[in-house]
Amino acid sequence: MVAPECAPVAQAGGLGDVVFGLSRELEIRGNAVEIILPKYDQMRYDRIWGLKLDYQDLWVPWYSAAIHCSVYFGFVNGRKCFFIEPHSRDNFFHRPGTYGYADDAMRFAFFSKAALEFMLKSNKRPDVIHCHDWQTGLVPVLLFEIYKYHGMHNQRVCFTIHNFRHQGPSGAELLWATGLGRPEHYFHYDRLRDNFNHSLLNLTKAGIVYSNVVTTVSPHHAWEALNTDQNFGLGHTLWVHRGKFSGVLNGVDYDVWNPEIDGFIPRRYNVDSLNLKYDNKRALRERFWMRDGFKPIVAYIGRLDMQKGVHLVRHALFYSLGNGAQFILLGPSPEPSINGYFWHLKHYLNDNPDCHLELRFDSELAHLVYAGADMLIVPSNYEPCGLVQMIALKYGTVPIVRAVGGLVDTVFDRDYCSRPHEERNGYVFDNADYSGIESALRRALGLWHSYPEEFRRLMVNGMHCDYSWNWPGQHYLNIYEYIRHK
Repeated sequence: MVAPECAPVAQAGGLGDVVFGLSRELEIRGNAVEIILPKYDQMRYDRIWGLKLDYQDLWVPWYSAAIHCSVYFGFVNGRKCFFIEPHSRDNFFHRPGTYGYADDAMRFAFFSKAALEFMLKSNKRPDVIHCHDWQTGLVPVLLFEIYKYHGMHNQRVCFTIHNFRHQGPSGAELLWATGLGRPEHYFHYDRLRDNFNHSLLNLTKAGIVYSNVVTTVSPHHAWEALNTDQNFGLGHTLWVHRGKFSGVLNGVDYDVWNPEIDGFIPRRYNVDSLNLKYDNKRALRERFWMRDGFKPIVAYIGRLDMQKGVHLVRHALFYSLGNGAQFILLGPSPEPSINGYFWHLKHYLNDNPDCHLELRFDSELAHLVYAGADMLIVPSNYEPCGLVQMIALKYGTVPIVRAVGGLVDTVFDRDYCSRPHEERNGYVFDNADYSGIESALRRALGLWHSYPEEFRRLMVNGMHCDYSWNWPGQHYLNIYEYIRHK
């Protein structure tokens, strides 16, 4: 695995969970897995066991010289991880944050080059190099154009796109830095040139063109990427390479997200002891100084940005409060205007005993919200996979989702789905407007108030769903085996 994130040491979103969860599943199935990451300043070093210097003098060619790197090794919850630390005036990873810098493309181009140089010099010859998102899109390019001539000709590349919105635009200087050169070759429409800005290279496109196989994180999102504007301009490239493109649903790590063994909730429970869930509901109310009464709790967990449908989150909040429910929100906003708006909303609702807004990311607190809430909304404008709805199902918390991406593959509407009743596990709405989310919330709240036994059956259906890494793990092994023999 070559990735910019791995939970829990370096994580900005769901990508880190996927890298860890898939690696663990592959190891359980008898495969040797190693993860290569940048050595960020702000990693959770307390979650790395036995961190030590593993490779002292890695010299990575860069422009006409080379940058000296140290490579560290440590175990992250049992996973073997290598951390690359460049010693350079550019300070590629000695920064307060993971992403969001003007030179991000160059930072991760260097990381891609360093990862391959490390494999070459340390004699690592994996059957498959699995790369994740635009940050590693240059790995298959470098492998095919440079490293295969230096003894890495048998390696195959699987490239997974977690989010098409972020594509890694870069100028020609990246070619000179990495030793690729030949701008007239790479600025070709069939190779790395951005489909709409002809003066830029596109690192996600690079990964699509040069990899042996390309995946995204759910079957429905793969269809959306090929047939709608959710490819963010990469539609033609995907269509040209559609023969090697598919969607594999992400999994959830049930060693972490499981109410039977969860150490972050006051009362553990399962399908047979579902009444204990309500002890967690009381604890959640106490934590946030909310009124204890006969009302359902509707929750939202996740980032607050345009992808997540913040206008519908806000509307769901007021609709819930106006229709006999309580509302809890847990999550930060990376966008200043949205962040400012929700802080204003938090102050406005500060004295409301049926509402609490916690505007930060807190993974441990999320466990209590999943366990204590009755329903969880996911009103996304687009959602490649989504983990929150799958986690909610495990905790018996009924998801209310918009019919996009992986939400379509995992949540099946109680009233309108064609599946058998025992497979229906939530509520789904189509349009990203107020009437859409109101219709789903109205049905969910109505069932909770008027038909509690039916609502409980819906909870149990969700808890019976298996969205572990079991099936995705086997699917990826099939993909690896296919490209290994190509």
